Amino acid sequence: MGLDPGLRRLALGTLLAAYPGPVPPDWAVDLLADGLAGHTLFGTNVHDPAQVAASTAALRAGRPDALIAIDEEGGDVTRLAHATGSPYPGNAALGAIGDVALTRRVYRSIGAELAALGITVNLAPTVDVNTADENPVIGTRSFGADPVRVAAHSAAAVTGLQAAGVAACAKHFPGHGATVTDSHHELPTVDAPLSLLRQRDLPPFGAVIAAGARAVMTAHIRVPSLTGADPATFSRAVLVDLLRTDLGFTGAVITDALEMKGAAVAAGGVGPAAVRALAAGADLLCIGARVDAELVERVAAEIVDALADGRLATARVEQAAGRAAELAAWTRAAAGPPAAGDTELGYAAARRAVRVDGVLTGLDRPLVVQLHTESTIAEGRVPWGLGPHLDGVPEIRVIATETDPATLRGLAGDRPIVLVGRHLHRLPGGPELVAGLAAEHSVTVVEMGWPAQWRPAGVRAFVTTYGASHANGRAAAEALGLAG
Repeated sequence: MGLDPGLRRLALGTLLAAYPGPVPPDWAVDLLADGLAGHTLFGTNVHDPAQVAASTAALRAGRPDALIAIDEEGGDVTRLAHATGSPYPGNAALGAIGDVALTRRVYRSIGAELAALGITVNLAPTVDVNTADENPVIGTRSFGADPVRVAAHSAAAVTGLQAAGVAACAKHFPGHGATVTDSHHELPTVDAPLSLLRQRDLPPFGAVIAAGARAVMTAHIRVPSLTGADPATFSRAVLVDLLRTDLGFTGAVITDALEMKGAAVAAGGVGPAAVRALAAGADLLCIGARVDAELVERVAAEIVDALADGRLATARVEQAAGRAAELAAWTRAAAGPPAAGDTELGYAAARRAVRVDGVLTGLDRPLVVQLHTESTIAEGRVPWGLGPHLDGVPEIRVIATETDPATLRGLAGDRPIVLVGRHLHRLPGGPELVAGLAAEHSVTVVEMGWPAQWRPAGVRAFVTTYGASHANGRAAAEALGLAG
């Protein structure tokens, strides 16, 4: 026996699905006509602007008010520019500059690009306060380690996006910045009392709520003082008592991807995770990136079964679907005439973020060495580094743990070495390679990740970009005098 059509439609109204490839398959459009709330676009869905615009138009043919979301944070997390790197610096760079008006302008430009392509929800900004230098998943996605600074820039980012007619979704509530593990792979723990969260992690969320953020995304993190053994995504104490009652949020609560191990493993699968998130107070369930029609139907069926067996109340699911519909209505009302983004603004901002400790002289035709770094799932495999911006300067790419300093010194000869890395302080073999080179050679280090407090001894200069976007790479190459 098939699902009751009305209950299936109700369940679908709480789901953000996804689909493979650059052309929406028929099932992705048909599900929208059946009531699916919307789709999230990933890098695999993006080839070029004209193709993306055609895709969103095809989706909207299924239902005009379909939500079409994307993770376009600028900086290290980009879907539109996944093939080249973003023309905008990310949050860490904007936070380092400290110009709130610039942050608002950058996010308005990002929003204008999204709106022109028919994208209605940006799963950004990241408003986590990055207080852990070892944080493997937030880092340069954060505006910084100071809650006051992060709050000011977070509000500006939301204002900028929504001025362009794109709904902002601030993430990851109640704060992912103090974690030292990645919730894509496991369930991180933030062992902190509510009093510390109020002081350290919650101010940016209060600021974006005051700025009118239309959505907030949950974090798959465990906060034992609030959530017990469960992730915040499954915690009514977090999503209702803290977010709605204490902070006064009235918009849509969107989950982080339920396929992530921080949620799916804790619940026993994506379907049970969807039920638990709805019961806790979430409204719009992001299934993830690896989605097909069968998975969507399975999740919808799990929700309908939960309505029958008492795990979910009908009023709760109706409330969730209603908030998703309200978000969709806002995006339709906010849509205006197309406006162009300003990528040159992004490059100019990246230049302002560059910081130099030491002396940038004597860099005539250096050997540029880029240290390989694994990308996080949030970032994806996006090109980074100085390579695209170098004017006839040789570059090699190496793995730190497999590289002998003497070999690099031999390749460089009497030329200086520019060593480019991301999160060098925690890259396996990175600090040792820098030390081995600097002991006997002229070395300049370019840090394109979270800089932490680590500064290697003996280097001529330490250059910090606060991110690894295309704009950050060009800014670093220009600062070094190596750009074409």
